[in-house]
Amino acid sequence: MAAAATMTWHEDRDPVRCWVVVAAVAFVALLVLGVGGGDDTPVEQPKKLYISPPNAKRFQLPDGRHLAYEEKGISADRARFSLVAPHSFLSSRLAGIPGISSSLLEEFGARLVTYDLPGFGESDPHPGRNLNSSALDMLHLADALGIVDKFWVVGYSGGGMHAWSALRYIPDRVAGAAMFAPMANPYDSKMTKDEKRKIWDRWSTKRKLMHILARRFPSLLRLFYHRSFLSGKQGQTESWLSLSMGKKDKTLLEAPMFNAFWEKDVAESVRQGDAQPFVEEAVLQVSDWGFSLSDIQMQKKEDQGVFEFIKSLFSQAEREWVGFLGPIHIWQGMDDRVVPPSATEFARRMVPGATVHKLLDEGHFSYFCFCDECHRQIFSTLFGTPQGPLNPALESSEVAPEPVEETSPAYDEEVAGQEQETSGVA
Repeated sequence: MAAAATMTWHEDRDPVRCWVVVAAVAFVALLVLGVGGGDDTPVEQPKKLYISPPNAKRFQLPDGRHLAYEEKGISADRARFSLVAPHSFLSSRLAGIPGISSSLLEEFGARLVTYDLPGFGESDPHPGRNLNSSALDMLHLADALGIVDKFWVVGYSGGGMHAWSALRYIPDRVAGAAMFAPMANPYDSKMTKDEKRKIWDRWSTKRKLMHILARRFPSLLRLFYHRSFLSGKQGQTESWLSLSMGKKDKTLLEAPMFNAFWEKDVAESVRQGDAQPFVEEAVLQVSDWGFSLSDIQMQKKEDQGVFEFIKSLFSQAEREWVGFLGPIHIWQGMDDRVVPPSATEFARRMVPGATVHKLLDEGHFSYFCFCDECHRQIFSTLFGTPQGPLNPALESSEVAPEPVEETSPAYDEEVAGQEQETSGVA
């Protein structure tokens, strides 16, 4: 098993020469994943996964596909802020911000829109999809639901790559980004060796092998998926997703409230019973995204003479940036073993304007899911003092207030280096 972990780390350096090694890794993967093995007999018979009758709202995209969505909080005409949340792997539109209270959304005048990714839940599949098409789906969703002003994107875990794509491809429609342990591409060419090592070292051997299969042998993922979350039976979060957990995450995942949510969300996610959308999502994660995180915010290049160049080295002249200029907040649990803190360190290096909130003792799930005080902290950070919904009758003749300062504090030299240390709330 140690040999397999070692092969995981070196596999990406020699994509052509080491097919024998890659094949060996795939073989080990099959053993570890238990395909054809007999050591996966459960202690007690797992319950059958219950999939409810279809009931989602859907709208038709320009290409003819239908996208399923769900709305929570304030109606469109009264919302001060609109948030659009693409879900993570093995999830659905039912997730959003798990446990978010209607009263909190009302207090801040917020409208939360979630949707099923293509092939998940009740959304039609989209063969050949990429992150550009993902951003366009969000754009069409916002337009269809009457979101006239800019909206916030919420990116949690694997949903983070879809949120990043909105900042890259439709920046003029996005007010800001709230990211929570956003997954990075572990094969990103701009990662340093040390950043890659820190990410891979925090993962279980099984999880490493899953990434290698997605990178080299994606068709083999179907075998694992059909033996786990596509088996029609209920299962454990950490087992199905090959996760390792910290103390707070384990406590949360054992809670009846989380288990009820998890069972319902997974059942909706796998409604169509097709492995292809999950394979596509896994492959997207470890493939070329079509853009680099460094493309989100870039310093404007200008032709400089020798004198101007020398002067710039010694002056504190304000930098001019292009790309997405709104606020970007990243919350990162320091005991997160699913998306290690080093992934956020990499994102912060690539996106210098992002503000990172380090959550001491928090894991991957413990801050984002079912934590009322955490959700209040998040909304207060994004939106400031709660002002309630808009009153269309009183404000119809006035210009709608801007969401939060979008002056991009990221580009002030002093604030650009800011990293907030935040103690997590139990």
